[in-house]
Amino acid sequence: MIENNENRDRLRLNGLEIDCVIGDLAEERRCEQRIVLDLVLTCSLRAAGASDDLRDTVDYAALAEAIRRKVRAARCRMIERAAELAAQVCLEDLRVSEVSVRVEKVGAVPGLRSATVEILRNRNEVAE
Repeated sequence: MIENNENRDRLRLNGLEIDCVIGDLAEERRCEQRIVLDLVLTCSLRAAGASDDLRDTVDYAALAEAIRRKVRAARCRMIERAAELAAQVCLEDLRVSEVSVRVEKVGAVPGLRSATVEILRNRNEVAE
């Protein structure tokens, strides 16, 4: 039996920086802070590998910009929310069957280098 590799392909976006309002404290709501996202999209890369045509894959430049816009506009209180929004944007592309999103907020707590959340969402799940 030949194993299907279609669902094992990964497209990674590493270090997507977003300056946005994020945090629950009053002082955090007054100015932007930087969060950094790492995303891993499960999608077939076979067609793009064969054609060398951007139309056959996820346009990661456009995807990064869409994530930035959505997260910035949301003015999230929690990094968990920023992760959910990023996952939603990724799953809007029907070629993406699953996405892992890692969000890091540096300096979230004095004496703590960073706080990080990581979520895994797939097309069959509904955000809570």
